[in-house]
Amino acid sequence: MTHTLHRRGTAESLSKDYALMMLRAMGVNDSGYLPKCQEFLRIALRHNPVNIGSEMKGNIFEFPPEEIIAEAKGDSFVVFDNPKVVAAFLKDLKEADLGLSVVVSGIFENVDECFEKAGLKHHTANFSLGIWGKTEKLPSDDILEITTMCGHAMVSTNLVKAMVEEIKAGRKTPEEATKVLAPNCT
Repeated sequence: MTHTLHRRGTAESLSKDYALMMLRAMGVNDSGYLPKCQEFLRIALRHNPVNIGSEMKGNIFEFPPEEIIAEAKGDSFVVFDNPKVVAAFLKDLKEADLGLSVVVSGIFENVDECFEKAGLKHHTANFSLGIWGKTEKLPSDDILEITTMCGHAMVSTNLVKAMVEEIKAGRKTPEEATKVLAPNCT
């Protein structure tokens, strides 16, 4: 399972959305994890990610990258918006050989191209089969495109709606609204 598997959006919007998580297996490869986690984030910073974070600390919408790296605990993530950059990051990560699992989420064909350019092959592939059941109870697709960016559903539908209203009313810019929404999800 990956926390980013069910992201919603158009092919165009999702082609600029690459979430990568570095994970440890408790009791298997968690010894010495923290320095490896910090190195994962340092390598990512060399490639200008759109976001980085650590599950127990937060993300760049709350803290400077250096602080996130210094206080990184738990699983960590980076987000990129360009497949060429993802491929370069994966190549650097492969060379670093940190010995931990990395989950790469994105449009399957695009992610596979990134792997190929980095000299890697995917180990496992997960596909979202969509949402079944009473889908009429779900928020609109444009709201889901934002709320599904958080795999733990920590970004409230009502908060997204409130931020949209703030933007429409001219009281907030999209960037200001982002700073309200993003801290809800590490």
